[in-house]
Amino acid sequence: MGHAQIILMKKRILVAPLNWGLGHATRCIPIIKALYAHGFQPIIASDGVALSLLQKEFPEFSSIELPSYNVSYSKKGKYFKLKLIKDSPKLLKAIKAEKKAIVDIVETHHIAGIISDNRLGVSHKHIPCAFMTHQLNVLTGSTTWLSTKLHEKYIARFDECWVPDAEGDLNLSGKLGHKKHLNIETKYIGPISRFTKTNTDETIDLLVLLSGPEPQRSLLEDKLVNAVKNFNGNVVFVRGIPEKHQNITQKNNVTFFNFMTSNRLEKTINNSKLVLSRSGYTTIMDLAKLEKKAFFIPTPGQTEQEYLAKRLMDQGFVPSCKQDEFSIFLLDKIADYKGLKSFNTRVDYKDLFSLF
Repeated sequence: MGHAQIILMKKRILVAPLNWGLGHATRCIPIIKALYAHGFQPIIASDGVALSLLQKEFPEFSSIELPSYNVSYSKKGKYFKLKLIKDSPKLLKAIKAEKKAIVDIVETHHIAGIISDNRLGVSHKHIPCAFMTHQLNVLTGSTTWLSTKLHEKYIARFDECWVPDAEGDLNLSGKLGHKKHLNIETKYIGPISRFTKTNTDETIDLLVLLSGPEPQRSLLEDKLVNAVKNFNGNVVFVRGIPEKHQNITQKNNVTFFNFMTSNRLEKTINNSKLVLSRSGYTTIMDLAKLEKKAFFIPTPGQTEQEYLAKRLMDQGFVPSCKQDEFSIFLLDKIADYKGLKSFNTRVDYKDLFSLF
């Protein structure tokens, strides 16, 4: 190789989000853009809808399919933990398959570094690896200490842990992302979002944003399709199913989208007076960046979402309720809450990427 050719070879960084809802994939979007802007060559690795979302967003970058975790939710929230424990052999098998796949990928694609968003098996001994998570404490009710210990065991295989939140008291993740002792270098990178706030007219009265694993996504969709019929105003309803083609249907005062690309969604949220959604952490980061008023319905049995919703309600930012208690009239409560605010922290990507 001549000297000129060596200069042209960009360092290839594998970005691997977990396919669990859409949040892990969407919060990797600003990371992928920043990698490219700082002279790296991002390569995307995931499975299922997370992979197809990022392929849509970045058709110009290579992508690789990873073994699927195949963890599903139970229909009844309270069995969620049992199902996770029952699924854990499946989970451990998936992590093993992932580790094996990574050895191969690193070699064949000449990967120089890895950023894993909550994929526990995506690390490699011989190259720098970062693990991105907002869950240093993994809340699973009475088994919290166990899930946290297990999580730590895997995180310890990475060189750095990146937490998308502010380090101080003014933060979004509370005790999830803040832990006294961690045996790995931890960097608080500030809340990240693929969106930018614009001051536009709020022409949409209510935006319903769905995402998250089945069957709970569908159960909530059925409930909300019925509920919004009684809403006084115009509604945009994003079902959160990334398919090949965007479908738009109109029914009375409601416009349904199967999914939206980032640009369209950014515009739509900026144009919305109120947002009704799950209390997933990525959604919270996005809505804080756009400074929105919202109402949350946490995924039943997902302790982490329940904790985040309760914390934001107790602090007077956003009201919320359980899925089976929701009625459209509860949206009136939003007026009594402050709405989400942005901590305008700028991520120092140059410093962050010095790992590679």
